[in-house]
Amino acid sequence: MALMTLLTVLDILLVIVGGAGMVYQGLCIVMSLFAKPVRFPDAPMTNRYAVLISARNEENVIGNLIDSIQAQTYPTGLIDIWLVADNCTDNTAEVVRARGCHVIERHNLELVGKGYALTYLLNHMLDTGAADDYEAYFVFDADNKLDKHYFEEMNKAFCSGFRILTSYRNSVNLADNWVSSGSALWFIRESRFLSNSRMILGSSCHVGGTGFMFSRDVMKRNRGWKFHLLTEDFEFTMDSILHGDRIGYCGNAILYDEQPVTFAQSWRQRLRWSKGFLQVFRYYGPALLKRAVRERDFSCIDFTLMLCPFTVLGVIRVIMGVLFAAFGFVSWPSQLQSLLGWSNGIVTSVLGLMAL
Repeated sequence: MALMTLLTVLDILLVIVGGAGMVYQGLCIVMSLFAKPVRFPDAPMTNRYAVLISARNEENVIGNLIDSIQAQTYPTGLIDIWLVADNCTDNTAEVVRARGCHVIERHNLELVGKGYALTYLLNHMLDTGAADDYEAYFVFDADNKLDKHYFEEMNKAFCSGFRILTSYRNSVNLADNWVSSGSALWFIRESRFLSNSRMILGSSCHVGGTGFMFSRDVMKRNRGWKFHLLTEDFEFTMDSILHGDRIGYCGNAILYDEQPVTFAQSWRQRLRWSKGFLQVFRYYGPALLKRAVRERDFSCIDFTLMLCPFTVLGVIRVIMGVLFAAFGFVSWPSQLQSLLGWSNGIVTSVLGLMAL
């Protein structure tokens, strides 16, 4: 009886956690469909910005990003491009230097990843004093392209008081196949429905791996870049929220990203994200939950729902049910019925969100 009670408690916990997350996302979608997006007033284009790019063997695409930055409506004399050529074995560094940009070469096969490359780049800028020349820093991936008004629109939002901002993430290859389309729609959903509604609600937005900016004050607080988990962008988001920052969203600043085109690429990407989410939950989850309760911080409540590993709780519940049934503590029919109920609930919820 006690074991059956334990399974029942887990069922109730999963209903609360999963239900709250689904209901909240549904409300965000409905709100984004009917509410007007946040607009920022015109601002003087006088701030000086640095663009930070980490690239590894990107000689074939990096030129497109730099060309789109140098074709902005924002004064290009106020935008400096800094690239860290991270363990490159091609001509990425030469391609970027030829376009008049700052290039720092890094060779380290032990500390591998974008987070370590950004740390190396910002440490160089801090050591040389170059970091003090800028009001804020943008981060892009090498395969991105920018709308020509990108910096002008982000500058408006920055001048409105946000110290950290993310932008609208569109895709260059949405129509390639079903894999790229699915990935592109994921990011459109995140921008159009989640980030937009969070701005309307006054909550904090989620920084993606590219197309975001942070102020010099935030950079100084972090002593450059200190985030090295698998999902360093999400780690940066959680750390910023715990410091009381509200991350803004500028829907008029449009970035075009390249999506995976094979199922294997997409699977590896999402597997890395899943592992990264669990890492972030391990290190930041308790502090986020504590702040949500003590400070009644809606952003912390929001991201607790986002971070809470619903999948892990579900897997634990299924494993416990199978083990208890195998040893005769509970009946197999009761556990199969429970599993069927969960499957139907998840499918119904997902289809409901898709219908919105």
